[in-house]
Amino acid sequence: MSENGKEVSSQAAKTESSTQTPSHWESIHSKPRDQLKKRSSRKKAFKILQEKMLKLQCVFMDHFLQRTSQQMQCLPPGDQQCTRASRKQEKKMGFLLSQIINHIWSNTVKKLKFKVPPLPCSDSRCGIKAGHQALSSWQTGQPRPRLGDFEDAFADRTLSKRGTGIYEFYHLSFQGYEAYQTDKYHQDKNPSGYINLSTSENKLCLDLITARLTQCDMNFLDEAQLQYSDWKGEPSLREELASFLTHYCKAPTPLDPENVVVLNGCSSVFSSLVMVLCDPGDALLIPTPCYSGFTFSSYLYSKVELIPVYLESQVTETNKYSFQLTVDKLKLTLTQAKKKGKKVKGLVLINPQNPLGDVYTQGSLQEYLVFAKKHKLHVIMDEIYMLSVFEPTVTFHSILSIENLPDPNMIHMIWGTSKDFGMSGIRFGVLYTHNKEVASAMKAFGYHHSVSGIIQYKLRQLLQDKEWINKVYLPKNHSRLREAYSYVTKMLEDLKIPFCNCGSGLFVWINLKAYLNPCTFDQEQILHQRFQDKKLLLSSGKSFMCIEPGWFRLVFAEKHPQLQVAMGQFCQVLAEHKKGETTEQQEKPTGTDDVDGCLHPVAPDSPLSLAQAPPQK
Repeated sequence: MSENGKEVSSQAAKTESSTQTPSHWESIHSKPRDQLKKRSSRKKAFKILQEKMLKLQCVFMDHFLQRTSQQMQCLPPGDQQCTRASRKQEKKMGFLLSQIINHIWSNTVKKLKFKVPPLPCSDSRCGIKAGHQALSSWQTGQPRPRLGDFEDAFADRTLSKRGTGIYEFYHLSFQGYEAYQTDKYHQDKNPSGYINLSTSENKLCLDLITARLTQCDMNFLDEAQLQYSDWKGEPSLREELASFLTHYCKAPTPLDPENVVVLNGCSSVFSSLVMVLCDPGDALLIPTPCYSGFTFSSYLYSKVELIPVYLESQVTETNKYSFQLTVDKLKLTLTQAKKKGKKVKGLVLINPQNPLGDVYTQGSLQEYLVFAKKHKLHVIMDEIYMLSVFEPTVTFHSILSIENLPDPNMIHMIWGTSKDFGMSGIRFGVLYTHNKEVASAMKAFGYHHSVSGIIQYKLRQLLQDKEWINKVYLPKNHSRLREAYSYVTKMLEDLKIPFCNCGSGLFVWINLKAYLNPCTFDQEQILHQRFQDKKLLLSSGKSFMCIEPGWFRLVFAEKHPQLQVAMGQFCQVLAEHKKGETTEQQEKPTGTDDVDGCLHPVAPDSPLSLAQAPPQK
């Protein structure tokens, strides 16, 4: 055939191909289309199965836990044999329940041919001691906490690995708080709801703050407030904040408004600052017990590890008072971290301390700063409770009050209005840093975490009203904090419950080791769950990375009627829990303290004794 003939033949073939009927095309591609339809159908079926199984699990678990909780409450007080039999029966029921769910799951996924691992034979929430498994706080550097494999199977189908980790971490950390949000106590409308003595909120002066924020000078609105604001914070607000911090922190020289950064909450400030100062995988030293929110914030965004500098309650020759932070402890922890290959970039301090409620002396602060300079560490100082020092004999020293700072460019102070002014719902946090580069880098986070113009205006009006703050708000706030603190600590003394005597903050750090038998973190979690079952939320020591089991943080900055009800529930839980314990604790030698199940002598002048207050730190 000639070349022209070949060309014509080729064109004819192309024409024939291009004019094939739709039915002919579908016959060629029918298999891929059928596969796509089947795949879409399978995905839809799995989604429906997800919803059904999750609902089934929730109904089963809620009913089971409610029934077992009611049975435990109906047991005769002090009947150990009956209690053990009931718990054994509870364990069997939990096992059978998990088997039923597992059987349904296995048969369904086989029919749908899903590649999903089978459920475990026993669900962790059917434990024999506390109904559903209580929530233990996760610490960076330790194995990540996990929900039951049942929940993981569903989360892993839709979320990324990072999303699954966040999902697990959030639900393990805030399950109690979520229950409180949907079932809050109200004296008339919901007297059986949750009372929250876990979240550190000042509810004692809401009347004063509400009255001040509704005065006529607050009700100004212009067009600028409805537009995007300066990501660093409005200049007029930053000027007022520089003046405010200069006055209340007793700074030796006026602070610079250009060194002020405003974001929507101190957690946003901390998270952003850690990202500016550290790379993923870097680490920060932090004395523990410490505010648990730092763990969540550092994990959620920055992926920076918090290395605990463990403080002990025991008084010794080197530990002159309870939970004392020394430079030697900082050095030891830093050395150990470096041996493990950790890149430590900074030191996090809280003053006044959370959860201890103590205040660092100016001399102690100076020692920590010298240590940080020697090892080229940034210092992040959280002073969010600086105006909540209610005891006249306690003196607070801000890090901004220190003249001749060892290394000003490495020191960064955080403050906000959530605690001192009881406005946790108005998300507002402040960073003051002497480092211009840090302040400039922090400005970028205003893109995601800026404060609305209306809120910025109101806070400027509030903070510049120093006459109202000094003559009305602070005196009443301190007086009410003292009264609530005295009420709670008097009850603790009557119950012979040791606590760290303090004069600042919104909480008291209490020692419930006597109610744990043996004194372990598992037993601590059981007691924690008993409080929650009674609709009372407290914070367990483990959530603050405390090295010793048995400690709890109790927030006392609650309105008196609710506080009375809460403390009544507190006493009732302890009484019921004590009756349910064995006599092993009563048989221990007197004059000893049980830490991690071991016996240690208690020093005669220990601050854990009720009458002895620890030295001011």
